[in-house]
Amino acid sequence: MKNANEAKHERLQVRLDAETKGMLQRAASYRHKTLSQFVLSTAMEEAERIIEENEVVTLSGPDWTVFYDALTNPPKPNTALRKAFKRYRAANE
Repeated sequence: MKNANEAKHERLQVRLDAETKGMLQRAASYRHKTLSQFVLSTAMEEAERIIEENEVVTLSGPDWTVFYDALTNPPKPNTALRKAFKRYRAANE
């Protein structure tokens, strides 16, 4: 997360019922945080998890070997790939 001393200019407003707010305040107190600190840190943790889940590819050992081999020793382009490249080049000129 960013430095706590950085100036904050953005604002996020959330409407919620009293029971939900009470639960969040209770959880925040267990973490010795303000409600805003708790909500922001919890949301950031979840956001980081979701982004990693969707943007990071994790490979097993054997899969990594196949992937690395394909990168370092790519196969020669076949006819279909050459045709696709010609279509792409023609469309982007």
